[in-house]
Amino acid sequence: MGARDPAVGRRAFVAGTGAALLTGAAATTDARAAAVDGQAAVVDGPLPDFHPALKAELTFPLAWGKSPIRDFRAWRRAARAKVEELLVVGPQDRTPYAPEFTDRRRQDGYTGELVTLSLTRHERVRAALLTPDGPGPFPAVLLLHDHGAKFDIGKEKLVRPWYDDTRLASAQGWSERYFSGRFVGDELARRGYVVLCADALGWGDRGPLAYDQQQALASNFYNLGSSLAGLMAREDARAAGFLAGLDRVDRGRVAAVGFSMGAFRAWQAAALSDDLAAAAAVCWMTGLKEMMVPGNNTLRGQSSYYMLHPGLPRFLDFPDVASIAAPRPMLFFDGGLDLLFPADGVRAAHDRLRSVWRSRHAEERLHLKSWPDLGHVFVDRMQDEVFSWLDTVL
Repeated sequence: MGARDPAVGRRAFVAGTGAALLTGAAATTDARAAAVDGQAAVVDGPLPDFHPALKAELTFPLAWGKSPIRDFRAWRRAARAKVEELLVVGPQDRTPYAPEFTDRRRQDGYTGELVTLSLTRHERVRAALLTPDGPGPFPAVLLLHDHGAKFDIGKEKLVRPWYDDTRLASAQGWSERYFSGRFVGDELARRGYVVLCADALGWGDRGPLAYDQQQALASNFYNLGSSLAGLMAREDARAAGFLAGLDRVDRGRVAAVGFSMGAFRAWQAAALSDDLAAAAAVCWMTGLKEMMVPGNNTLRGQSSYYMLHPGLPRFLDFPDVASIAAPRPMLFFDGGLDLLFPADGVRAAHDRLRSVWRSRHAEERLHLKSWPDLGHVFVDRMQDEVFSWLDTVL
């Protein structure tokens, strides 16, 4: 047997282009192929050349319908337990919330105040809390802000900051860009909903983080035996429990609502918390395999770490996790022009969700819609439909 060519199997990543340059000997043409007869091959995006083989291994065996568990309630318990295990962050924190209320101000049809509370044993978090006029108890919305690579504001993206004039201009600009000039939280409060909106780690009072610091922050969490995405998931589930437990809230009528990363957070929180009766997710749902394609934003790392639970795709896809909330009412909107989520990924996810709710004889509780003329936004007409849907299901 002759000596092996040292070039065979060698991999080189091209700096600045995000492309992986592959050199090597002959390879098969199936998903495991890495090179062709010594010719260079290029894979767009910072993906390993063998990524098709890794994709092929993702069969999501714990998904409802694939799992050997045939009782849906038992499946929900098993699937939730697997997600919670892979959050890496320890078991649900039982630290007393110990809320402190400040900066109360009467608004048009509601009252705003800030509440500082312990979502974990590690840190006190400040949130905006809006309460409608009237005797209550009221339905409520856990409002979850987006990512947007904009960290100076978090809760202020969705609630007008009466408490901080320095953030107002930034918040208004964000509102104009994505929400038709509206503050979604204020709109909900005027419609009779208690609203709670807190900063995720890195935004607003808990930041601002620089874009290129995200990856290091996530890495440091992993080195500390924890997880950035797992922390956010735990905090959102705890926030749902706090909101549902307020005397002013009808605890059976609490929903999560979010846009973009906030949408991811909304369906994730519904999967992890029984305190949420419904969830509305605008512009974040896809199949993982369909999203992991050259050019997609998720391949850049950085912001994706807020939504990355290592090992979870070995068991469940995104729509499978969201399905843990079935058969509760759920709304998923996407923009037909949204470049972050390929159309085939949205279709695959919607088909998966539909099959689960149908299996529960609850397809009427699932509201799926694509807005063909819209991109990655949550504009007024989308908001109005979400508000009407909330009025119906809550």
